[in-house]
Amino acid sequence: MSKSNETVIILGAGQAGGQCAASLRRGGFEGRIILAGEEPHPPYQRPPLSKAYLSGEIDESRLWLQPPETWAKQDVELKLGRRAKRIDADRKRVIFADGRETAYSHLVIATGSRVRPLPVPGADLEGVRYLRSIADVDALKADFQPGKRIAIIGGGYIGLEVASVALKLGAIPTVIEAMDRLLARVAVPDVSEFYRQAHEARGVAVRLDSQVAALKPKSGLFSRGTTVRSIELTNGETLACDSVLVGIGVLPNQELATACGLETGNGITVDETGRTSDPAIFAIGDCAEQLNWLTGKRLRLESVPNALDQAKHAAAAICGTPPPKPDVPWFWSDQYDLKLQTAGLIGDHDTTITRAGDDETPRSFFHLADGVLIAADCINDPQSFMAAKMMIAKRAKPDPAALADPDVAMKDVMKAALAGG
Repeated sequence: MSKSNETVIILGAGQAGGQCAASLRRGGFEGRIILAGEEPHPPYQRPPLSKAYLSGEIDESRLWLQPPETWAKQDVELKLGRRAKRIDADRKRVIFADGRETAYSHLVIATGSRVRPLPVPGADLEGVRYLRSIADVDALKADFQPGKRIAIIGGGYIGLEVASVALKLGAIPTVIEAMDRLLARVAVPDVSEFYRQAHEARGVAVRLDSQVAALKPKSGLFSRGTTVRSIELTNGETLACDSVLVGIGVLPNQELATACGLETGNGITVDETGRTSDPAIFAIGDCAEQLNWLTGKRLRLESVPNALDQAKHAAAAICGTPPPKPDVPWFWSDQYDLKLQTAGLIGDHDTTITRAGDDETPRSFFHLADGVLIAADCINDPQSFMAAKMMIAKRAKPDPAALADPDVAMKDVMKAALAGG
């Protein structure tokens, strides 16, 4: 049990930081907890930003991790609109941008990630949007009007989710992807093709193998204060638009860690508890690179479940309590009436098995390596997703024929696999 005179400072008031603060209190930590974030909002969920919040189905208050007054009841000091300027690891102090310094016993860096900027001329024009915060979405909502042409640069999950919302609200989206398929960095070709067909069937224009050369205003001048009106591709083609959303990935916010001497790579290097090369400092969430227990490789996972899991492990280490059991990595995406749930991590698979759904529409894709199920992409198929998670955790070898046969219940496939036959 931690001493009541200790202080934990958490830098980053997102889902990882908020979960860590809550888990510290649940774990019996009685000391001071300071949760500092750059945004003016209390900790909130980011996944709904590109889905229900963007579409207007929920308001801002539905994003909160918990009611703002609950943080006060838990004796968590929210320091909102506060940016950390420097970490003095030798003196165990955080120096904030306003000049104030605060001492810590334990420091948790949960600074997350930031959008990768589009490196082309005209990227600073008005009407060029990114999606990472409540403020970003509030600005983006004005573009989602009937008949408005929205160019979406990047065919990843964010881009495709935004395209589905844009179409629902009557706008005209075009997805521009530099690679030869959608979701190229996170999905197998079968899943990429499924989503390309799904979007095009609903009216979204998808442009693959298309690199952006420049963004241009109507005048053709790159003066600040003009609004983007077209996209020039490297093949010389020009696409007209009323606004642009850039979704080409994120970068870890690890500069504070690097500056104070912590070990970093593609993120801040941490052990299984989230502890960095400085034993008093932890890092969790999108900014942390950790040895993944399932793959045996160092990874930086950009997912809410991973951020929450790392937050719980860091809190347990600070409290001196047993760590929770690690969860199988999982992700989700909502596009139209299609809910994708992914379990495990692709990359080392050698076989993909498709399980058909209604009307011959593929609904789940199972990825195996030497017969072991290592990942699954399940579309509107929660039963397969839950069964796959359990089999992945046990490194089970399901019967490929049974996986592919929708007439065999997934619970029976799982039972047989977990029984070893």
